[in-house]
Amino acid sequence: MSNVRPTQAGKKRAFSLADRKPVVGAKSRQRSRVGNGTDLLPDIDGRSAIARRIRELLAEFVKDMGGDPSSPKLVIAKRAAVLSAWCESAESKMAKADEAFEALDIASYTTAINSLRRLLTDIGLERKAKDITGSLNDYVRKNYGAAAG
Repeated sequence: MSNVRPTQAGKKRAFSLADRKPVVGAKSRQRSRVGNGTDLLPDIDGRSAIARRIRELLAEFVKDMGGDPSSPKLVIAKRAAVLSAWCESAESKMAKADEAFEALDIASYTTAINSLRRLLTDIGLERKAKDITGSLNDYVRKNYGAAAG
């Protein structure tokens, strides 16, 4: 393939990636193992304890998002799951150490916690108040039985 293409006026210009047509609807066999959901992370054995924990956290986040998040939200949820697992690991190392607080890099830990909070907020996992209001009839029926209705 030539790297020079003619323009409308007959002049030649260099071929660029902008000239390529986008690939639409790539077949699943052409997707990466991470992209098609086979692997959690590239070149990582998914059987390790940390990989299993990341998968557990990711499943919980996806469930909290209603079970079918958009691709961008899934990417953010995956990063949040990895950060959560990292924080848990750091906390565990701190708890096991003789000099507990010296074992924890507080700057890295605080940065991770703040990043995690922002990621969780981005995917909509902030806590919302439960609606506990009901009708007066429901209240009376619940507290005074059927005889009051």
